[in-house]
Amino acid sequence: MNMLDMVSMVALFLLGLILLILLLQYLRLRGICNMMLACRSATRWARIREMENRELRSALRAEKAQVEQLQRKVVLLQALIPAA
Repeated sequence: MNMLDMVSMVALFLLGLILLILLLQYLRLRGICNMMLACRSATRWARIREMENRELRSALRAEKAQVEQLQRKVVLLQALIPAA
């Protein structure tokens, strides 16, 4: 093997090493990208659930107010019954 062959072999080895490093970086970035997409989806679902919770709490407050109003009406009607 002469010097030119030796330099070519080292260059080929370095190119292979660079290719391997690039492949590992690609795989790592793909994993990070998948994790970001999963996080985005989880955040979206969390927002949807929070909106649903707000709506349900609002509906519950309205129901409680209606129950209190009906209970007051019942008390007033019960007060009128003995008077009649």
